[in-house]
Amino acid sequence: MVDVWLEVEAHQLSPPAIAIVVECVFAPFLGRERNQAVVDENVEKLKKVLEVYEARLATCTYLAGDFLSLADLSPFTIMHCLMATEYAALVHALPHVSAWWQGLAARPAANKVAQFMPVGAGAPKEQE
Repeated sequence: MVDVWLEVEAHQLSPPAIAIVVECVFAPFLGRERNQAVVDENVEKLKKVLEVYEARLATCTYLAGDFLSLADLSPFTIMHCLMATEYAALVHALPHVSAWWQGLAARPAANKVAQFMPVGAGAPKEQE
């Protein structure tokens, strides 16, 4: 099941999520306007895959079963960036996906990783 969900992430979740993040987070940082048509197209794709995640997470705590695995951890970076956009509402609209995300984001290791990913704040500052 871990391999199955890693494939779902790689081919279904990440492409639309990355497209949204590029347009909403990185385009302004690079000094260009957001391409809302790209965002809108990928929001629809992301909604569909998040509904699949919702159905799966309604039956178990984590994607591969009732144990945390790489299938849950692998999408953390793109989800972290997505959650910094107004499209975080897509996740919050699905109770099981939202609970899964909140559980992942609350983990101490996830907090450490997130510190190196200050979304919207530019490049991380060097430690003093």
